[in-house]
Amino acid sequence: MDRIHVAMTLDANYLRGTMAAVLSILQHSTCPEDVTFHFLWVRHEHEVFSSIKATFPYLNFKVYRFDVHRVRGLISKSIRQALDQPLNYARIYLANLIPNEVKRVIYLDSDLVMVDDIAKLWEVDLGDKVLAAPEYCQANFTVYFTEAFWSDPYMPRTFEGRKPCYFNTGVLVMDVDKWRHGNYTKKVEDWMVLQKQKRIYQLGSLPPFLLVLAGNIMPIDHRWNQHGLGGDNVEGKCRELHPGPISLLHWSGKGKPWLRLDSRKPCSVDHLWAPYDLYRSSRHSFEE
Repeated sequence: MDRIHVAMTLDANYLRGTMAAVLSILQHSTCPEDVTFHFLWVRHEHEVFSSIKATFPYLNFKVYRFDVHRVRGLISKSIRQALDQPLNYARIYLANLIPNEVKRVIYLDSDLVMVDDIAKLWEVDLGDKVLAAPEYCQANFTVYFTEAFWSDPYMPRTFEGRKPCYFNTGVLVMDVDKWRHGNYTKKVEDWMVLQKQKRIYQLGSLPPFLLVLAGNIMPIDHRWNQHGLGGDNVEGKCRELHPGPISLLHWSGKGKPWLRLDSRKPCSVDHLWAPYDLYRSSRHSFEE
């Protein structure tokens, strides 16, 4: 079988989540030795690197520096500070950072766990599309953009000829060659430049993705991104699981399972994350 390439960001603040995600992928993979991880970070952090090496001594992984100057001038303030971190925008530059021989990559956020074999996600048919992700056409698409966007005589025309649907950018299967050849990084950046001049959305890196690609991705089964488990972006209230089969649990939203577990006020879904928490045993043995 081909190597499976997985890209994630690496940040000391989210390391606990990243470790849990990696563990969950390896545990549920039929051939964990076929998975290569591509980690993107802002700067070399020795403790972070050492933690990964010590925890997963046989892990196939490479680390790449993401130059924040590339994106810093393009970031507009959003409704949640965590969404404004430069690393949150690294997925836009993924195709420029990983080696040319990598033709397909799965991008994953750090606040999720895989409960199925990642090979199944790797093998999805992209057709002629640049991205595959679960699509949510029943979601109210208009809320992702401001009145200034919808009332503009030209901007909404960007969606002409396609039916735009919301998709979550925390789980993406990307055809890296198509991304490069289609110059998608520049297309996303162009909307970020416009956002600097005229506030057309409130969230972080998601809306420019939607502007460029909504309605033009390969939709895949919703089981691959049971998202929103962290609640909304403001309060992060507890949420129940959606009905149906689940292959991946994603704590998108404000509430992160490790913080809620540490605060001793976890949501019921957080207990599904806890078995993958590699910090649990060392931390809680001192508390009890």
